[in-house]
Amino acid sequence: MKQLRLFAGLLVLIIAAATAHSVALSSKRAKATKFKVRVENISDPAGQTAADGTRWPFAISPGMFILHRKENPLFTPGRKDRGFGLEAQAEDGNPAELLKSLQEEGQHLVRGGRFTTGLFNTPVGATSPGPILPGGAYEFTVTATPGTRLTVAVMFGQSNDLFYAPDYGIALFDARDEPVGGDVTSQFMLWDAGTEVNQEPGVGADQAPRQKAPNTGAAEGGVVRLVKDGYSYPETGKVMRVTITPEM
Repeated sequence: MKQLRLFAGLLVLIIAAATAHSVALSSKRAKATKFKVRVENISDPAGQTAADGTRWPFAISPGMFILHRKENPLFTPGRKDRGFGLEAQAEDGNPAELLKSLQEEGQHLVRGGRFTTGLFNTPVGATSPGPILPGGAYEFTVTATPGTRLTVAVMFGQSNDLFYAPDYGIALFDARDEPVGGDVTSQFMLWDAGTEVNQEPGVGADQAPRQKAPNTGAAEGGVVRLVKDGYSYPETGKVMRVTITPEM
């Protein structure tokens, strides 16, 4: 529990209050629809098991979202991190830097120039920011028009630089411009940001809550890719559930 309190405390210190930012995404002609997004930690409360038998709790960090219409604005698989904040999200569960970059330089970072961003950092039922542990959840709402896609990024809590996100973005409307919803967990994959050398999840010395300070692990200089490092990771659908519900 001491480790979990350290992890939560680190996130509270480095994450600002949730704020949404919009840049010309809505259309006067298109009908806007509100969607509720729920991110749940459905992992086993007994924890995960490391190679040496150590049990450790699976945690999901606060995250950020972006509504967009073109390609994935956060990263390109097979290429290095673009250097505008994904590293902080993937290494320390801190979406604030990424959000700030998109707000200040989004017209250059997001192709097409139309986007909405925001962060979510307070678990349902909590009064302060922190990670979600087994049984916990985040909820947030977005408003979008036909043609909009949703990308969400959260950190795999006890890792060096791993994060969950869809590869291209989740379509919020079908071919007839009708809003869609349901369980979209299958569209989320576990990515390695390639910015810090990986250690075994849950026990690595340079992972929260064991690291002495944010951004203290050995630099990797790799590329963003699906995680493949020889360590064992839980199946996404067994530890996390993401659902989207249109609110008519």
